[in-house]
Amino acid sequence: MSKNKKIIFFGDSLTAGYGLRQPQNESIPALLAANIHVAGFNYEVVNAGISGDTSRSALSRLSSVLQGDVAGFILELGANDFLRGHAPAEVSANLQTIINQVRKAYPAAWILLLGIELPAWAQAFQGSGYANIFRELATVNKIFLVPSFLKGVTGNRSLNMIDGVHPLASGYIKAAENIWPTLLAILQNDSLKG
Repeated sequence: MSKNKKIIFFGDSLTAGYGLRQPQNESIPALLAANIHVAGFNYEVVNAGISGDTSRSALSRLSSVLQGDVAGFILELGANDFLRGHAPAEVSANLQTIINQVRKAYPAAWILLLGIELPAWAQAFQGSGYANIFRELATVNKIFLVPSFLKGVTGNRSLNMIDGVHPLASGYIKAAENIWPTLLAILQNDSLKG
C-alpha cells in the first residue's frame, strides 16, 4: 500500500475526526478512503488533521506532511481561525501560502479546498469575510472546491456534539457524502490522464 500514490487530507479537528470513537474508521478521510477503494482506485489516504490547528499553526507543519508520491491534497482549515477571531485576510494569506508550497513541491498534484459554512450566529461577526475566502482562493488558483463541506451538518443539533461545532459520527458521514461527488470526479479525470 505504501507504493500507492498519496492523497493527503490536511486540516484541523474536522479532518482528524475529533470526538469519534474510532477516527481511523469514522473520520472524513477514512470514510472517503473506503469510497475510493470501492470505486476501484488505488491511493494511500493520509489523515493529516490535527485538532486545534489554525491556518497559521498548520502552515508550520506542512513540510513534514509533504512526503512521498503525492497525487492529491485536500485542504480543510479556517474554522479555528474564525473561532479565535483571526482576520480573514490573514487566513486567506496563510491558505494561499499552503497552496503555493504544495504546488512547488508537487506541481502535478491536484488540490481540493473544503469551504466552511459558518453557523447562523456567526454571520453578524466576520461571517461574510470568511465566506468569500474559499471561493476566491479556488478561483484565483484554479483549484477544486466544495463550497460548504458541512452543508446540512452545521446548525443541525441531531448531527453535532453538544458543543455545536464538532459533528457526531452521523455528521461526519454527511460531510463525507458532500465531498464525495467532487472527489470522485477528480479521481475519474485523473485516471484518464494516467
